[in-house]
Amino acid sequence: MDTVRTAFRDECARLEGVLRDLDEADLDRPTPCPPWTVRDLLAHVRTGAGRLVGMLAAPAPERAEVDAAGYFGAAKFAPDVDRDRIDGARREARAVPGVPEVAEGFARAWRAADAAVAAEPPGRLVRTRHGDAMALTEFLRTRVVEVAVHGLDLADALDRRPWLTPTAAAVVADLLAAGRPVPEGLGWDALTLVRKATGRVPVTDAERAVLDRTGFRWLSFSG
Repeated sequence: MDTVRTAFRDECARLEGVLRDLDEADLDRPTPCPPWTVRDLLAHVRTGAGRLVGMLAAPAPERAEVDAAGYFGAAKFAPDVDRDRIDGARREARAVPGVPEVAEGFARAWRAADAAVAAEPPGRLVRTRHGDAMALTEFLRTRVVEVAVHGLDLADALDRRPWLTPTAAAVVADLLAAGRPVPEGLGWDALTLVRKATGRVPVTDAERAVLDRTGFRWLSFSG
């Protein structure tokens, strides 16, 4: 839990700092997650970062049924779920007028979630909005993924270098690769693995040959 919570705190704090440095025009930039603008994507990230507050206020399930890898199953990317996710973020974004409100809203959301996590024992179980029963640590790992990976999208939209923190990069890379080392022939660091595995940067023919030869596979975020 300590490693995952540190990654969550580090990545959220880094994004909070970025948000406080934006100008109003930045909020309306397009993102690599169409049809979302930066404003829409930030509403989605804010909701995801703060999700644990409500989950921890609810009764715990009796046993865990999925881990972080299992959480990112095909059902999360079904057309109706995607549509609700897209429309919900756009509705929430319209209620937040400007940069100060966006930054403060995100700060409140992630800090409240972190405080809620701190008040719970490590073995606490939670139930997600999709009905998954999970260990708190495993769900928090999915929050690190959400904030970190969408941070890459935001960096692209804002024409900035990726700000992925080392702690979050390690957590996300470990999840994507199921704890296996990246083949030496690829020469990827954790940031490159995250970008390649999530489709943010294409895999080259030479890299594909190494992947095929070594049988290295990663977690897919789709069906």
